[in-house]
Amino acid sequence: MYYTPWRYPYPYQPYVNYGHVPMYDHYRRQPDYWNVYDDARNKMKDFGGKPFVVNINEAAKQNNTYRTALWTGNHLQVTLMSINIGEDIGLEIHPNIDQFLRVEQGQGVVQMGKTKDNLNFVQKVYDDFAIMIPAGTWHNVTNTGNTPLKLYSIYAPPQHPFGTVHLTKAQAFAAES
Repeated sequence: MYYTPWRYPYPYQPYVNYGHVPMYDHYRRQPDYWNVYDDARNKMKDFGGKPFVVNINEAAKQNNTYRTALWTGNHLQVTLMSINIGEDIGLEIHPNIDQFLRVEQGQGVVQMGKTKDNLNFVQKVYDDFAIMIPAGTWHNVTNTGNTPLKLYSIYAPPQHPFGTVHLTKAQAFAAES
């Protein structure tokens, strides 16, 4: 067998194109968030049912809609949300769905409880906080900051129809009625 030293790029060698070896081009980096917007309509689309990778932090921060389904599968759904200053998600319950929320930008207050009238769990949340909501728990998240509250939500199983886009909270409540 032939000995071939440094077949793959050695970290201290100058940049050399080996032709047959797949290499990452350090000088022209692909953006992490290049394929989330549908160019024809200039809005996000639902990539559910297909393998999908995204920089969720950037996707959540760039989202300006109240709720947009980013990925809807058979057993899981990821939605992006933007809550305006002083507004809230709205008091709600999902009887058979566990929910995960992650705050990517802004600050707020989360309230949870077993009954609509007794939200005895209250916690302030900031960037990088995660919120786990068990099925059958009343909950609400209110933006208490000076910037829109950017977050994403994971539902298991999915809560909203494939391709859901609600530009405003009013539109979301009208669609759910």
